[in-house]
Amino acid sequence: MKKQWFTISVYSENNVGLLNRISGIFLKRHINIESLNVSKSEIEGVSKFTIVVNTTEKWVRNIVGQIEKQIEVIKAFYHTDEETIYQESALFKIASNLLFDERQIQNIIKDNNSQIVTVAREFFVIAKSGRRNEIDEMHEQLKPFGIMQFVRSGRISVTKSEMQISALLQEFYEEA
Repeated sequence: MKKQWFTISVYSENNVGLLNRISGIFLKRHINIESLNVSKSEIEGVSKFTIVVNTTEKWVRNIVGQIEKQIEVIKAFYHTDEETIYQESALFKIASNLLFDERQIQNIIKDNNSQIVTVAREFFVIAKSGRRNEIDEMHEQLKPFGIMQFVRSGRISVTKSEMQISALLQEFYEEA
């Protein structure tokens, strides 16, 4: 089996220590978490972990099974990149004088469909949303001008197909 990118979605109760236990599952298998995002989900009182890994389908299936054994976890799913719609966000902090002195900076901002979110005397900040490779490309374009600070978010994603979590929770609440 060949390695590929997978997005793991974990729906859980919001309890202290769960992130540590989930990351331990990856640590035991020597699988690096490439991206991690935790937020509220579409379901009231339920959190969603979005985890990106590069591994085989066999390993991701085993990992999802181990994650689901955690008491607070309601359900976990895994999907390939082709089965999801996803984005990341990034912020670039650049010296302000470059905005006016280097015409190429304005072209980079425009060509990358990014936006300036703030301008101060010493710096300005550009925001870019998109796929990882798009953000990497913009980073390479800005690097020669000097990036004062750079930060990228974890992946956020939704599946192309309907997620069965809402129906699953409805059944759970009806049985309780």
